[in-house]
Amino acid sequence: MGYTTDMYEGMIAETTTIQGHNGDSIGAYVAKPLGAGPFPGMVLIHHAPGWDEFYRETARRFAHHGYLTISPNLYHRNGHGDPVEIAGRVRESGGIPDDQALGDIGGAMRFLRTLPNLNGKVGVFGTCSGGRLTFLTACRVQGFDAAIECWGGRVVAGADELTENQPVAPIDYSADLSCPLLGLFGNEDASPTAEQVNQHEEELKKHNKSYEFHRYDGAGHGFFYYDRAMYRQEQAVDGWSKIWPFLEKNLG
Repeated sequence: MGYTTDMYEGMIAETTTIQGHNGDSIGAYVAKPLGAGPFPGMVLIHHAPGWDEFYRETARRFAHHGYLTISPNLYHRNGHGDPVEIAGRVRESGGIPDDQALGDIGGAMRFLRTLPNLNGKVGVFGTCSGGRLTFLTACRVQGFDAAIECWGGRVVAGADELTENQPVAPIDYSADLSCPLLGLFGNEDASPTAEQVNQHEEELKKHNKSYEFHRYDGAGHGFFYYDRAMYRQEQAVDGWSKIWPFLEKNLG
């Protein structure tokens, strides 16, 4: 639904604590539209630069569009401080384990499902490493109704790229994708490359999955990040214009 000047609008946004993987308490940022609703829900999976300001702003953007939104801190166990420093620590330790991330993301979804004004539907969104985790989540965590993968690097991964923390390439779970998928990619990206996106798409076709991919010339990795040189205004605006109709169709 488009914005009109006579609409009531309000939201509340705050940090909170939720139950993540193995019942661990982790931090999360929640942005909720005010009003009776019912509203659909969204879980936002932050990128490798960490649980940062971009993800807080993005949570409020989803709330402005009428979604009960939560962004869990997947790096909570790695300490607190400047998000970039924490993210550096995570990188040095080989990244967070996929199973732990999926447990935290599932916990965030369950948190939304406790809210009385949820309409019963929850989607998931992520960029960069969060895009990879978005696809993995949509294949391995039951209960999501739509997924938005933005330039998920290493969805397609060779045996030499697999690690103890990330032991299976997400593409190998394609047969288990449990909800419609929207993918946004820059054709000049190195991770994923255009060829890897082709492989990703072939696998989805092979398993008759419901998906739509939009691929942008003149854009590389992270083209939504308006605070970085990689930002591409025209492609980013078009990408966002694909997100809202996709969610309205699948989450109501």
